[in-house]
Amino acid sequence: MKVAVSASGDSLDAAIDPRLGRCPYFMIVDTETMQSEAVPNTSQYAPSGAGIQAAQTIASKGASVVLTGNVGPNAYQALSGAGIQVVTGVTGTVREAVIRYKDGELKSVTAPTGMGYGIGGGLGLGMGRGGGRGMGRGRGMGMRGFPQPSYPSPTSVAPVPQLTREQEVQMLESQMDLLQNQLDQIKKRLKELEKK
Repeated sequence: MKVAVSASGDSLDAAIDPRLGRCPYFMIVDTETMQSEAVPNTSQYAPSGAGIQAAQTIASKGASVVLTGNVGPNAYQALSGAGIQVVTGVTGTVREAVIRYKDGELKSVTAPTGMGYGIGGGLGLGMGRGGGRGMGRGRGMGMRGFPQPSYPSPTSVAPVPQLTREQEVQMLESQMDLLQNQLDQIKKRLKELEKK
């Protein structure tokens, strides 16, 4: 079985990136052999729709399961529509997560738990830009006549399970490493541009 993991780097020892649509890489891992493929996330810097584009990339790689920190409602809908299970709240390295999944320690979710995470708040509730008026540009989002999953209203969102102190420290350290890596990449690119 192939599992897709949102990763901050391109190896099995990379930390899990908590953001599905904005992670730098998707690690596609065969759970039987642990062979992996690093797939750059081309939608990482997309102005909008990163979660949906991420879901399309993952589906194109034949993954049956996604392991990540959080997932927004649009990405969740796209993944579910493709028959891909979603597991959120995952921390640690890619290798650790895949092993925990194989051991039955990680379970899929039935609705996104990452609502409110990241820029834009993730509270659009799957409506897309068209507000449900058929303006989804044929991408299957917000089109009338098609059943849409129901998400809880922002005031009735179930609380995210509490992390242990160790899990929270690990998640925050992972986010800090990711941000430092991104800052280093930005500085490097700025230096390259200054030389031209």
